[in-house]
Amino acid sequence: MLHSQQMPTKPTGRRGFLKTVALAATPLGTAAAQTPPKTTPAPSAPVASQPVTLPRSSMRYPRVYTGRQLAMLAMPLGGIAAGSISLGGRGQLRDWELFNRPDKGRSPEYAFASIWAQAGNRKPVAHVLEARLMPPYEGPDGLGSKNAPGLTRLEGATFTGEFPIAQIAFRDSRLPVNVSLDAFSPFIPLDADESGLPVAILRYRIHNPGKDAARVSIAWSIENPIGATYQDVAQHHPGEQRVIEYRESDQIKGLLMSNPGMPADDPQSGTLAVCLVKPEGKLTYLRGWTNAKWWTSPLLFWDDFSDDGQLGPEAPQRKPIGSLCLQQEIAPGTEAAYTFLLAWHFPNRTPAWSGWTAPKGDEHTIIGNHYCTRFAGAWQAAEYAAGKLPDLEARTRRFVAAMRDSTLPPAVRDAAMSTLSTLVTQTCFRTADGEFHGFEGSGDHNGCCFGNCTHVWNYETATQHLFPTLARSLRKAAFGFSEDDQGGLRFRQLLPDGKERFHYAAADGQMGQIMKAYLDWRLSGDTAWLRDLWPRIQRAVSFAWVAGGWDSQRRGVMDGVQHNTYDVEFYGPNPMCGIYYLGALRAAEEMARAVRDQQAAEDYRKLFASGSQWIDANLFNGRYYIQKVRGIPKDQIAPATVGDMGAENSEKPEYQVGDGCLLDQLMGQYIADVAGLGPLVDPAHIRETLQSIYRYNYKRQLYDHECVQRTYVLNDEAALVVCDYGTGKRPEVPFPYFAEAWTGLEYQAAATMMYAGLVREGVEAFENSRRRYDGERRNPWDEAECGHHYARAMSAWSGVLALSGFRYHAAEKSATIMPRVNIGVNKFVCFWSAAPAWGTFTHAADSGRRRVTLAVAEGNLPLRSIVLAPGPAATASATLNARSIPLAPPAPNHDVFTFADEIAIHAGEELVLLA
Repeated sequence: MLHSQQMPTKPTGRRGFLKTVALAATPLGTAAAQTPPKTTPAPSAPVASQPVTLPRSSMRYPRVYTGRQLAMLAMPLGGIAAGSISLGGRGQLRDWELFNRPDKGRSPEYAFASIWAQAGNRKPVAHVLEARLMPPYEGPDGLGSKNAPGLTRLEGATFTGEFPIAQIAFRDSRLPVNVSLDAFSPFIPLDADESGLPVAILRYRIHNPGKDAARVSIAWSIENPIGATYQDVAQHHPGEQRVIEYRESDQIKGLLMSNPGMPADDPQSGTLAVCLVKPEGKLTYLRGWTNAKWWTSPLLFWDDFSDDGQLGPEAPQRKPIGSLCLQQEIAPGTEAAYTFLLAWHFPNRTPAWSGWTAPKGDEHTIIGNHYCTRFAGAWQAAEYAAGKLPDLEARTRRFVAAMRDSTLPPAVRDAAMSTLSTLVTQTCFRTADGEFHGFEGSGDHNGCCFGNCTHVWNYETATQHLFPTLARSLRKAAFGFSEDDQGGLRFRQLLPDGKERFHYAAADGQMGQIMKAYLDWRLSGDTAWLRDLWPRIQRAVSFAWVAGGWDSQRRGVMDGVQHNTYDVEFYGPNPMCGIYYLGALRAAEEMARAVRDQQAAEDYRKLFASGSQWIDANLFNGRYYIQKVRGIPKDQIAPATVGDMGAENSEKPEYQVGDGCLLDQLMGQYIADVAGLGPLVDPAHIRETLQSIYRYNYKRQLYDHECVQRTYVLNDEAALVVCDYGTGKRPEVPFPYFAEAWTGLEYQAAATMMYAGLVREGVEAFENSRRRYDGERRNPWDEAECGHHYARAMSAWSGVLALSGFRYHAAEKSATIMPRVNIGVNKFVCFWSAAPAWGTFTHAADSGRRRVTLAVAEGNLPLRSIVLAPGPAATASATLNARSIPLAPPAPNHDVFTFADEIAIHAGEELVLLA
């Protein structure tokens, strides 16, 4: 994480510096006297445990918001890495972040839907199709005139949010009909392109409960936003240059907005389409409101629309505010749909405009957008989406239903699905070459902390399991030009790629990328890809051994200077970077075996075992793991390992953890759990450490919690704080963010608890976090850290992985299904995904036997074996689509199913196991 502000001036006093220590206390390979030698864990044997039964939570999924909870809602609509418009709680569109950078608060001067309704011969009514505005009602000119806040709106709304779909039920006693809105963009696991369309669908449903037929019109009015704030247009091209034209094609009818007065290469130059999909009824439109002084333009529009629910005729002189209207007659007791589709196309992404660092001279080079290479403009994108809408919507709803129907705790589902919205915000983008990139987060008007920052993106697990091609794109960057000649992974990528590297490597970022490369391979089974990457992975491991580096003595212990996610360097051995290193060694061992490099595998294994033993013997204090601060002369520190935000005196370093209980001290173990690498240190110590984190870092309220840093939680809210010094001496100048609370770390720690069997504690942490995002206090689809929509928070997906107990090893073609939770029922249902397929599984009791059903929704899942949690002995059987599948002789035991021949479960099929 990179702080966006200047670093504070450090105190000049010396009394609070941590005492530095030498590392000779225990020679490598020799356990401390009080700690017996431990057995090195098996490579990746699944850990079986009985599922924990949880009480029913007061939370519900999907979550429903109303009243004051509508105030902060803003669900992003748009494609992955394609920009977004957010749907507000009242039904309004807000935060138009289409123009190649974040743009919080940006909206056209006018952008609203309106409804006109007449039942029988009664007097028609017309309102803006939003719930009423909410306090505060103040500003330099009151609420102003933007979006006509003085026009009548609906009495209220109820917002149901389950990203990527939102549903709003409007209510108004003056309307003779009932109105609801379904809003979404296609979002389909494993299909990054179809999930990356630059579109938003707004489908209004009108139900007529009366005895008379009702005529109902819905109109969308939008100011052409292209160049509306572009100052040079007025200076160099006098007169209004924005254009709105009406178009029709087979699937859509609507308005196309552009601005030929802008330079063709400007980052804000492009097109926007406002369409109706297969409209039935009377369609009318305005290519602009009447051009007039004062507020005459919106007045005349409203007079026109509210008169008969139709638009026109057009004025000869028009303002660039277009309106598209559809009127239908709805019989009593029936329903009609009005499907609006917004599409956009802005191809000129540049590093400088978005906030990404570029090589010198390339700040304004167009790096483009992948979605723009697929379509010539917004109209073509709209045509494509409309033509495939039934299929795209069905696939999206299938994914949403899979999570809704799961029996996972509501808070885990809510956190996992809500944080996926980060992928469709300007935090993420794909350049014209198709490669995926991510900021850490989004500032209000620029990206925050560029470069696919490895020490932040390591925490999230969503891309690897839902969009593995995007995850492998991140690995391509990390092990590509960003890797220097010695193997250092410069943890921020400059764009355009291939010209200049970032200044230094991050120890945690580098080790995590090695582990993630293993997970990419495990999920995909693509050994050819791994073999091609293997020399670079080996070089990345060996970078730890360079002179003055992280483990220069090649002892399995990181005792050097380690830059990390806290934007400083940790001096000396510490659990976060040290256990990360152990995870990288284990991952390297497994990858070496996969590419048949047996000697390398044995070497990595020995180093791992030695380092694991040393950390348990020397850093575990009986409750948790601590740092042993070690001063190091500057001339003994390897180049490209130190930044400029940490300690200035390397021999008496400030900004250390010391004896604190660090929330993500088991970060390496967390990724190891997700990847199936087994315990990296003593399992008993892992569990005790997690219990200590729950005991010390967990604050049930924060009235008395002191934090002079950034404040993310406060008052009556509960949270896990980054570091607690309740049982250890806090250095006078500890590392920068120690008293803060970040959801990305909370989810990571909670998932690690779940993997270790502390399920109740982990679920509680998820619940505490999501209760803070209730719509009144914070937007549920924007978990901030250093910027909005922070990537680290997608670690929430790990809650699904941990509790489901589902793992797939594509190279072995094996699956493991060991759920860790029940919620008062004997049937567990959950979503699963791997690189080749996704679907759902059910784990239930059936007449004293276990019945496991594995269904594939999309893709094909090859299988040779399935492992279940140990259960009572019983005759085992398997069927695929009701067809018996022979099991390999000799007869399997009651928890391992090995098939006589490899099988494949295709989309729409299910495998049933009985044991």
